[in-house]
Amino acid sequence: MEKFDTLTAVAAPMPLVNIDTDMIIPKQFLKTIHRSGLGKNLFDEMRFDREGNENPDFVLNQPAYRNAQIIVAGENFGCGSSREHAPWALLDFGIRCVISTSFADIFFNNCFKNGILPVVLPADAVAALMDDARNGENARLTVDLESQTVTGADGTAYHFDIDPHRKHCLLNGLDDIGQTLEKASAIDAFEAASSQSRPWV
Repeated sequence: MEKFDTLTAVAAPMPLVNIDTDMIIPKQFLKTIHRSGLGKNLFDEMRFDREGNENPDFVLNQPAYRNAQIIVAGENFGCGSSREHAPWALLDFGIRCVISTSFADIFFNNCFKNGILPVVLPADAVAALMDDARNGENARLTVDLESQTVTGADGTAYHFDIDPHRKHCLLNGLDDIGQTLEKASAIDAFEAASSQSRPWV
């Protein structure tokens, strides 16, 4: 998993509330078990019409936001079904951070397992950052995980809380497998001792 430390990037404003996982990655794209390749279908039903043509009004199709790595969203982002394909699609598109006042629990947890930082901030802070995001490429946001701050275009910094263990994992690029491999020497020692004490196993 790619490490997350400091990200300075264009933020796409998505003021909709209750953006659910079916909006993020519609059900017809859930057949794959691979994490790559889903970015092209991110927000498919909002990005494209029935003929597959881009909707020019959708934020991620607009020139200023095609390379956005941050989304500033309305409350309850990631609600709906518990599909891990949703963070896979966001990450494959290039999104590394989502900022909102609240997230659905399962989506929130899945973000950390896939290298995406979900930032929860008060409504007034999200509103200010949403205004910044509307300025497109001229107003980049900086997300600093070490200091736990999001800094707007005017230099105002907003502090966010994060579980220390999750912070450690993101800073070091550790998914569930990576966390297990951190214990590799202890696992090897246990297996060696177990083989000696129980050779019949």
